[in-house]
Amino acid sequence: MLKLWGRPTSTRTLKVLWTLAEIDLPFELILASATMGAQGSVFKGNRPHGIVDGPAYRAMNPNGTVPTIDDAGFILWESNAIVRYLAMRYAPRLLYGEDLATFARACQWMDWDSAELMRGQHTLVMQLVRLPAAERDRVQIETAREDLIAAFRILDAELGRRRFSLPVTISAWVTSPSGFTRIGGISTTSSGRPW
Repeated sequence: MLKLWGRPTSTRTLKVLWTLAEIDLPFELILASATMGAQGSVFKGNRPHGIVDGPAYRAMNPNGTVPTIDDAGFILWESNAIVRYLAMRYAPRLLYGEDLATFARACQWMDWDSAELMRGQHTLVMQLVRLPAAERDRVQIETAREDLIAAFRILDAELGRRRFSLPVTISAWVTSPSGFTRIGGISTTSSGRPW
């Protein structure tokens, strides 16, 4: 059975969890994190799930980050790589219709998410959720909000051009904007259409 190390509150792990659910593949989730635990963030004095700093985990993933999978001895880390692997290995017809152009477009948007959305999202979580109010940096918050608004306009325009930007695989990258828009107070639907 496939093993997945990560935590459900990680947007990167969430991509993999969503993909596993879409393809209905059984797996074992092993809670792992350096920053979150059962009671919440280490920035609020809580203990992390751990594992990621141990030698066995670092032998699989030298970055000490989540997610990581072990699929019958094949170890892979980095969420986008894992989503691509699962799609190609277990559900090419379901997730991208076995069409290379569709798969490439899905990869484009997953990588765009990592490049254009993750940094601002991380800043908002750190500044508005994990840090005490007295330690928050208003300039960092506003810069992250403005960067995310610009990126969401690109996403909104793409989603406004067609009913769905891509097939089900894109559920993996769409997971990121939803939660962070609530945190940062950002409107993501300037087209007036719900995604």
